[in-house]
Amino acid sequence: MAPEAVQKPSGVAAGSNRTVAHLVLAALKRHGVEVLIGQSAPTRLFLLGPEYGIKPVMMRTEKAGAMIADGYARIARKVAVVTAIAGPGAALLVPGLGEAFKASIPVVAFVQDVPRSQTDKNPSQEFDHLDLFKPCAKFVRRVDRADRVEDYIDMAFAVASSGRPGPVVLMLPPDLFEDAAPPSGKRVASLGSYPIDRMLADPQAIEAAAELIASAKSPIVVAGGGVHVSEAYDQLARLQEVACLPVATTTMGKGAVAETHPLSLGVVGYVMGKRASSRPHKPIIQRADLVFLIGNRTNQNGTDGWSLFPKDAKFIHLDIDSLEVGRNYEAAVRLVGDAKLTLHALNTALERRNLKTREAARAGLEKEIAKGREEYLRETASVRESKGAPIRPERVLMEMAKVITPETIVIGDASYSTIWVANYLRAQRGGQRFITPRGLAGIGWGFPLALGAKLAAPDRPVLYLGGDGAFAHAWAELETARRHGIRLTAVILNNQVLGYEKDAEDVHFGQHTDGCHFEAVDHAAIARACGWNGVRIESAAELLPALQAALTSDRQTLLDVVADPAAYPPLTSFDGKLPDVD
Repeated sequence: MAPEAVQKPSGVAAGSNRTVAHLVLAALKRHGVEVLIGQSAPTRLFLLGPEYGIKPVMMRTEKAGAMIADGYARIARKVAVVTAIAGPGAALLVPGLGEAFKASIPVVAFVQDVPRSQTDKNPSQEFDHLDLFKPCAKFVRRVDRADRVEDYIDMAFAVASSGRPGPVVLMLPPDLFEDAAPPSGKRVASLGSYPIDRMLADPQAIEAAAELIASAKSPIVVAGGGVHVSEAYDQLARLQEVACLPVATTTMGKGAVAETHPLSLGVVGYVMGKRASSRPHKPIIQRADLVFLIGNRTNQNGTDGWSLFPKDAKFIHLDIDSLEVGRNYEAAVRLVGDAKLTLHALNTALERRNLKTREAARAGLEKEIAKGREEYLRETASVRESKGAPIRPERVLMEMAKVITPETIVIGDASYSTIWVANYLRAQRGGQRFITPRGLAGIGWGFPLALGAKLAAPDRPVLYLGGDGAFAHAWAELETARRHGIRLTAVILNNQVLGYEKDAEDVHFGQHTDGCHFEAVDHAAIARACGWNGVRIESAAELLPALQAALTSDRQTLLDVVADPAAYPPLTSFDGKLPDVD
């Protein structure tokens, strides 16, 4: 529905032409906002945005808008701004904001609420937005006074980008934008990058952690998505070197360290089933006497149902959110603070200690990890090099690995695509981004995340991997990418099945519902109808040339890969419970 028409107040016409809309945009500009994501509402902001150097990016659905904003924020390292109208538009923001909330991504949402004079009179699309957004936002407010607009915008950016980052929602009535702008002070604060406030953990706790690490016999590190939020890559790499520590990551933490490093274990948790890249390293985890958790929520997936670590291990837990520290594993040392600052201080403390025990263990660890990597390659050779049709997903990932550079941004959609990416692509450097929607893990969210990532980094290659079930949730945004010149490559595993759902039903119930299977869809044809290059891939030999052509093309490209519906990735919970398909 079109936004409510409003009268321009006489106060504006009689005085200055500067309105609250101008005030809002000036504040956004001050906070470094360059992109406004939405569907033309609040209309004044989209009409005036270019005057302030703010580019409007208008997508097809508000649901996708919130996820585009999420992807943008993750790569741009800036607070993203997304907008929506009241009622249905606001409701469609909730899934994306929920993902950002759980994944600690800063997004500010402006919701065009009903006009002030119509509040509680049952106007069109009126809704209880305050309660709607409470579960998925750090801060929710309705702003209805022109003289408080700058205050609330500054508060919104401060809350979104500080502490544990996350979404903030401001409801703004449409008539407010037409009010005359009040006199504005000379505000200079720019709060649009994150984190804005870095806090160091207790120095005594840092010393205690250093002592535990130095004296541990078999310590390990498991890094989560908080390392990306903090950009603690150099500090984590230094810790790995100084203390000779094996480092694993969660799916959200993938890329926190180079997986090519001789002490890197890859992604651990629920993704360690048969043919998993980290499965051969499980003995290292099982004998750990000290587990150092960094920016890690210790959630179900990241801990394989809280079964991954030895029961007698001690834990050091570093996180910006004190609630997460010790949530599921009692922490012998609590480090509440920013990962980048705290790891820097910890490395300094470690360098003052005798680390001969750790140094002596390094050669043996590297040899064990190298042997595990060789075992993984042997066990997966038949599927990675498969020439069969339909095409094995492992073969698709092997060919993708050949074209990925350290600067490539990879987005794996929720469900099986996340697990394929976690296991069959390797981070070539600390800080390489592999984005998967693991906050709430909704399928179909990956493609909008990829659009946002490419908006943030137009000069970097962006490669999206999703199943046909996931992609169907978002293919309307093919047109959005074409209209805005967002050039990326999409790889669709077209197997006509909701694979995770089907396999989970078979494991738990011994049968699956009819809704798991689809009729054949030609995604390449859909892409071509939206102005993309659309290529259907039916033979494994076609994969590499098609990927190389896509990544060098000046147009968006979608590869519709006819994939094996019987293939499933290495989930520990499925081990021995599904037919083994080589």
